Amino acid sequence: MSSETTETTETFEFQVEARRLLQMMVHSIYSNKDVFLRELVSNASDALDKLRLEALRDDSLDADISDLHIDIEADKEARTLTVRDNGIGMSRDEVVELIGTIANSGTAQFLEKLSEAQQTKDAGEDGSSAAAEELIGQFGIGFYSGFMVADEVTLLTRRAGEKQGTRWKSAGESSYTIETVEDAPQGTAVILHLKPVDTEDRLYDYTSPWKIREIVKRYSDFITWPIRMAAEPVETPDGEGADGETGKAGETAVREPETLNSRKALWARPRSEVSEEEYHELYKHISHDWNDPLETIRLAAEGTFEYQALLFIPSQAPHDLFQQGAKRGVNLYVKRVFIMDDCEALLPPYLRFVKGVVDAQDLSLNVSREILQQDRQIQLMHRRLAKKVLSTVKEMRTNAPDRYTTFWREFGAVLKEGLLSDFENRETLLDVASFASTHDKDEPTTLAQYVERMKEGQEHIYYVTGDSRAAVENSPHMEAFRAQGIEVLLLTDPVDEVWVEAVPDFDGKQLRSVSKGEVDLGTEEEKQERETEREEQQREFAQMLSWMTERLSESLKEVRLSARLTDSPACVVSDTHDVTPALERMYRAMGQEVPHSKRILELNPGHALVKGLNRAYGERTDHTELGETADLLHGMALLAEGGELEDPSGFVKVLADRLERTL
Repeated sequence: MSSETTETTETFEFQVEARRLLQMMVHSIYSNKDVFLRELVSNASDALDKLRLEALRDDSLDADISDLHIDIEADKEARTLTVRDNGIGMSRDEVVELIGTIANSGTAQFLEKLSEAQQTKDAGEDGSSAAAEELIGQFGIGFYSGFMVADEVTLLTRRAGEKQGTRWKSAGESSYTIETVEDAPQGTAVILHLKPVDTEDRLYDYTSPWKIREIVKRYSDFITWPIRMAAEPVETPDGEGADGETGKAGETAVREPETLNSRKALWARPRSEVSEEEYHELYKHISHDWNDPLETIRLAAEGTFEYQALLFIPSQAPHDLFQQGAKRGVNLYVKRVFIMDDCEALLPPYLRFVKGVVDAQDLSLNVSREILQQDRQIQLMHRRLAKKVLSTVKEMRTNAPDRYTTFWREFGAVLKEGLLSDFENRETLLDVASFASTHDKDEPTTLAQYVERMKEGQEHIYYVTGDSRAAVENSPHMEAFRAQGIEVLLLTDPVDEVWVEAVPDFDGKQLRSVSKGEVDLGTEEEKQERETEREEQQREFAQMLSWMTERLSESLKEVRLSARLTDSPACVVSDTHDVTPALERMYRAMGQEVPHSKRILELNPGHALVKGLNRAYGERTDHTELGETADLLHGMALLAEGGELEDPSGFVKVLADRLERTL
C-alpha cells in the first residue's frame, strides 16, 4: 500500500490483492443485496451500545447520550442514502486500523487460501465450499457490503470525547482517502452514492421510503435503539399543515421523523412485562398462522455463551408437515439483528413444527451472515433447545392434559421420528409419548402406565401395527391376547413400523409384536399344562404341516401350529427378526431395495376347517383339491391381516369354483 499526504488528507492505494478481494466480496458473497442496510444498521447499533457502556465506565466522557438513535436519510435527487448514528464513533487511528483492515498484511495469504478452495470446488471435490466459507468467516467486513449498491462510499466519524473528526472515502477500486475534519458530529455517518436502479440485477431504488421500511422491518425490527427516517415533506394545498397546523397554501409542512422499528424484542423482556396477547401477536407474525399457539416456551442461557429463545408450539399441524422441502426451523438473530429464518441447525427435524426466535450474543457466521459455521455453540444450543421443548411437553402432559391431548393428536406422529435419530433424548421421547391401546377405546396410554397394568408373569410390552385401529383390533393376531385380557398397543402411524424396530425396550420390558415370532402366553404353570397337549397336536398334524410347507414353499418359509389363534383358522406372521411387509413396502417407496422375507403360516389346531383339512389329508391319496384348499387358507389369512394377494384373480377363481360346488 502506498500513500500521498496533503496536510491532513492521505490517499492510500489498494494493493492488487486487496482490490481483487474487495471485488470478490462485493460480487460473490452476498446473495441478497438488501442486506447492506442490515449490516450498516447493525454496526450503528453496536456503536450506540459501546457509547452507553463507555459513559457508564467513564464519568468524565464528554458525550451526549440523552437521545441515542439511528437516522436513515434518503435523497432522491442526489441518489444518496445515509445511515447515521450518534454512538461511540472512531478516531483517525481507528479508521485506519478498522476500516482499512482489508488492505492490511495477510491479504495475499488469505487470497491464496481462498483461491485454493475455489480451485478445489471447481475440481468437484467434497468440502471445498465449506472450506471457503470458513476462510471468509475470519473477516468481519459488513461495512464493505455498501459497495454492492454504491459507486462511492463516504464515512464521516468523530469519536465521543474528541474534538476532530475523520472522513474516509472510496469508490472501491484503486484507492481511498482519509482526511481530518473539524466540524464532524459525534458518531458515524455512512453516505452511499447509489448505483442506478437495475431490478434485473436486484438493485432496487434504495432511496424509496417503502423499500427502506421493508428492509428495516425484516432485518432490524427488534434493534434496541430507535431507527428513524425523515418523513417525506407534504405540500399544504388548503392552508392546513400535516399535523393540523394552519399554513399558507403551497407551503411545505415538515413532519416528525418516523420510527421504523418496533423495538419489541419480547424475548429480552421479563415475562411479567409481556402479555399473552403480545406473545400471540409475535407468533402470528413469524409463523403466518392465524390461530393462537398451544404453548409458549422461554429460555435464557447465561455464562460464557449467552442467548435467549422464545419458542412456540402451534395448536394445529401445518399442511406441509410431512412434505419434503417444506420450510422448517426458527428465526435466528444475533444481538437482535435478523440473520436468517427457517434456521434448521437449531432444532432437530422431528421438532420442525416449533416456531420462534433465538437471539444469540455472538455466533460464528460467515462474512455474509447467511451461513452458520458448524461449531460447538450451535451444537450446544441445538441440544438445549430440544431438551427444553421435550420437558415442556412432559410438563404439559402432567399439568395440562387437554393441551397435551391436542399436541399429541397434531404432532405425535412427527415426534416419534426422534426415536430413530435422537439417541440422547430417546428415553424422554418414550416417556412423553402416548399410544392407543386395547385398555381404553378413547384414552391413549403412556408406556409407564402400560407397564403398571401388566399382568402377573407378563414379560413383554405387546404391540400391533397397521393402517387403522379397526383393522388391527380385528386382526387374527389379537385373538389370544384378547382372550387372556392382555393389553396391546395399537400403532397405526407409518413411522410406527420403523421406530419399534429401533427401540429395544422400555423400563427393562422388551417391545414385542403380536404378529412376529411365536407366542406363548400365560403363567409358567399354564404353559406347562399346555405342553402335553401341544406335543400331541404336533404329532397329529405333522404330516399335513410338512406337506403344506412344501406346497407353499415359494411364498412361505414354514407352516406351523399356532398358539395365538382362538377363532380364526389361520394367520400369517413374520419371523422374530424379519422385516414386516409394510416396512418392506415403505423402504421400496423410498427407493431402497430390501430382500424379500418369506413369512410363516400359522394354523389353529382347534378350528373345524383345519381339523377337516388334516383328516382329509390322511384319508385321501389324491391331494389336488386339498392343495387348492391350502391356497385358499393362505389367501384368507393374508386378507384377514389387510395384506395383498400375490394372485387375486386366481384366488377369486378357485373360491368361486368351490362355492359353485357347494350349491
